[in-house]
Amino acid sequence: MKHPSSLLRSTLLLSSALLLSACASLRTSHEVPAPVREALAKANLPDSALAAVVLPLDARNTGLRLQAERAMSPGSTMKLVTAIVSLDKLGPNWRGRTELLAAAPPQGELLAGPLYLRGGADADLDWGALAGLLRNLREQGVRVIQGGLVVDRTLFRPARLDIGVPPFDEAPEFQYNVIPDALYLNGVMTGLVLKSSGEQLSARLSPAWAGLTVDTSALQLVDGKACKDWEQGWKIPQVADEGRRLLLKGTFPIACSQNLEINSLDRQAVTAAAVRQLWRELGGEMSAGDAEGATPAGALVLASHQGRPLTEVVRRMLKPSDNPLTRLVYLSLGAKAAQVEEETRTAADRAVREWFAAKGITTEGLVLDNGSGLSRSERISPAQMAGLLLAASDGNWLPELQQALPIAGFDGTMSRRLKDSPAANRARLKTGTLRDAVGLAGFVPDSQGRVWVVAAMVNDEKAAAKGRPVLDALIDWLARR
Repeated sequence: MKHPSSLLRSTLLLSSALLLSACASLRTSHEVPAPVREALAKANLPDSALAAVVLPLDARNTGLRLQAERAMSPGSTMKLVTAIVSLDKLGPNWRGRTELLAAAPPQGELLAGPLYLRGGADADLDWGALAGLLRNLREQGVRVIQGGLVVDRTLFRPARLDIGVPPFDEAPEFQYNVIPDALYLNGVMTGLVLKSSGEQLSARLSPAWAGLTVDTSALQLVDGKACKDWEQGWKIPQVADEGRRLLLKGTFPIACSQNLEINSLDRQAVTAAAVRQLWRELGGEMSAGDAEGATPAGALVLASHQGRPLTEVVRRMLKPSDNPLTRLVYLSLGAKAAQVEEETRTAADRAVREWFAAKGITTEGLVLDNGSGLSRSERISPAQMAGLLLAASDGNWLPELQQALPIAGFDGTMSRRLKDSPAANRARLKTGTLRDAVGLAGFVPDSQGRVWVVAAMVNDEKAAAKGRPVLDALIDWLARR
């Protein structure tokens, strides 16, 4: 039996050795971990394509740093900037708001002037919410609106950021490409139902608003193509008749049915058609004359609708990586920060940079565009992204952020990734993908439960096709530590 003093000495030596080992494992490294290097080689990607910061929350000056200061194209990991800064600056209970207003009070059943529909970045203004607003007005006794409809989108400056902007890619009509304005009616999307049987093709809008039509004369039915491959012959729809007629082009399979959501018809035409039809269905009358413009000062609020709190909106932004919704929140951040005559995106950019500066995060090399990552110009370094996540972990709204992040192998954009890794059901990570960029950023527990911040990006012309396994290898390596 060992003497007590010998046992104590052995215990102290063992403890010292374990401490030294732990400290050694936490020293800053600039070497690509072996599993990640193997993944890079398998993908035929150079080490220089990868930039990353990996550090434990409880030892922030240690960890892994690979090209940490390099400004990279982040893809949708940029949504973390919008989410975190907005939670802090707008507050988790911030809500968008839609209002019906009039310049003067109604007189009995008569509104002697325009009805103003004012957008306030309400992410939940769907067709049902619009119908509810109009029903509220109708139940107040108003039946006749003499001045037509004025749609007020002026919360953002300019009011229509979508006008004159070249398409981001070859599918501008689909949801991820929507450029929102302050009236986010049904997410700016219109339903389209396509059905073919034999030589017959039917197409209708859903809802089928009066005055809006679908023209299928240039859409050709083809045999021998699987319905699941219907997009292969699809071409960008065009519009005519001041944005009220949708012209479908390309090919469509025989014996196929598709329910689509598209952003092609003029949004002002859709809004006016929806308001007028819903008002008629409620027994109301509305005179001619629709326009876009500002609500006069001192206008009376007749009815209003509130969207859900920002906490819930952020979840809808991050889990499925919703670009238009993120852009809407980014613009809302700018609208709150805007000075007189300042453009909204300029104000949002300034608000983010001021927040970074207040948290001690450099903005050198940071490039902001729309806050969603759906941009060829946006740039952020892994060090800046890691600093953002560290600031969030020290802030008041970390639980709100964590519940919004996709969970590896479980939900959102991470539902099919890392299912066989120890990171599954534990790591919370925002994804990002463009044709030449992929990214992952968030929080990863290791095998001992220690939480690490990760910000990693691969930029290369083959990134979208080859880069994801590299990032997954990094997360798996970390989760097994």
